[in-house]
Amino acid sequence: MYLDKLKIGNIELENNILLAPMAGITDLPFRILCRDNGAGLAFTEMVSGKALYYGDEKTKKLLDTTNEKRPIGVQIFGNDIEAMKKATEYVNNIADIIDINMGCPAPKVVKNGDGSKLLLNLDLAEEIVKEVVSVSKHPVSVKIRKGWDSNNIVAIEAAKRIEKAGASMITIHGRTREEYYSGMADWDIIKQVKKEVNIPVIGNGDIKTWKDAKEMFEQTNVDGIMIRKGSTWKSMDI
Repeated sequence: MYLDKLKIGNIELENNILLAPMAGITDLPFRILCRDNGAGLAFTEMVSGKALYYGDEKTKKLLDTTNEKRPIGVQIFGNDIEAMKKATEYVNNIADIIDINMGCPAPKVVKNGDGSKLLLNLDLAEEIVKEVVSVSKHPVSVKIRKGWDSNNIVAIEAAKRIEKAGASMITIHGRTREEYYSGMADWDIIKQVKKEVNIPVIGNGDIKTWKDAKEMFEQTNVDGIMIRKGSTWKSMDI
């Protein structure tokens, strides 16, 4: 009833169950394993736009896609527009879908103004999406959070701006950066975002079992779900 094909721009996925990018986890063998077991799309570990801009060889190794089933998702992050454009041009020859990370809460990421810190500067966030789309040969998606903290719940405005800038899909995690991964994800904000935009919306947060997945679809009406930590748990049965 909920498992269905998903169209992202001109790319059609076999199903709408996506594997989230996870640093140190979603390397090539893990992505291949998840795709072989039914994931409709898997994203690489997030890679630094600035590192690609400067030609960092260690970063390039994160983009190994040897024998990986297509379509392939690559996630990049950064707040420097020129670096993000150059990074996009580099991964154009690797990816089928390019995702921009605007949700990572890690201190080492946000201290540089990247990841979820961009939710405090929606003008810049929108411009980054616009410029990445302008040089991308593939559909561009964006992953966001509910907001930065309880005083900055910006998911709906961010989603509208991201759509306006030309993105083909939005993934939203139902927590603020301040919450990190604590407490319960707010699925209601995911539902609200889904109502406000016309591009596919992917729900993320607290999907650990097939029952959670079913409830996410029922409660939010999302077009698909993204599984993160649940993909590494033995309890995940989906």
